[in-house]
Amino acid sequence: MGIIETINADLKIAMLARDEFTTMTLRGLKSAILYEEVAKGKRDTGLSDAEIEEVIAKEVKKRDDAMKIYADAGDNERADKEKREGEILQNYLPKQLSPEEEKELITQVIAENNFTAQDFGRIIGEVKKRAGNATTGERISNILKQEFFKQ
Repeated sequence: MGIIETINADLKIAMLARDEFTTMTLRGLKSAILYEEVAKGKRDTGLSDAEIEEVIAKEVKKRDDAMKIYADAGDNERADKEKREGEILQNYLPKQLSPEEEKELITQVIAENNFTAQDFGRIIGEVKKRAGNATTGERISNILKQEFFKQ
């Protein structure tokens, strides 16, 4: 079963269970996917699972950013709402790499390509290409700064 079919099935379950929060979250996700389909001219064929994962990853990042903003402003109720939405959406992404797996992949990319600190962006790009949505550019950047190119 593809990602979109899983989302549709979970949406139906949430609606039957009268879980308004999950229903609202999944409807928002379906809307974001539809928007991307129209933007890419793929309304008839639909997006591939990899493209849907990219949309989901963007939506999760939006929730994380909003959660941090609300938490910094002291609005814990809204921060909690964003966190819960992000957790629901995270279920549709591949298992995230552990920090150790990320470090190992970064080490491998640097060694294979003889990258230096000047190739910071290229390292992130290559690691993201290999890991897909199992990690984020922000996490890769933080590991590079902390472990490889200490500032």
